[in-house]
Amino acid sequence: MMVIAGFPWWVLAIILFIIFCGYMAYRAMREEQKMENHFIEQEGQKYMARIEEARQQKDEDKEHTMASGS
Repeated sequence: MMVIAGFPWWVLAIILFIIFCGYMAYRAMREEQKMENHFIEQEGQKYMARIEEARQQKDEDKEHTMASGS
């Protein structure tokens, strides 16, 4: 039986596996957060574009009303 630093090899293998799983979970969490932020940014841009369209439409309606009222 192989012993490393007083521990059987399989104990060290399990510890390394746990560390690796933690690292991969952290990496996945960070990537998902980036994707979520990107999605939020896209939705914010769509929302701002709709607000700008509504503002332009309101200004056009206002100009049209003023022009026809004179």
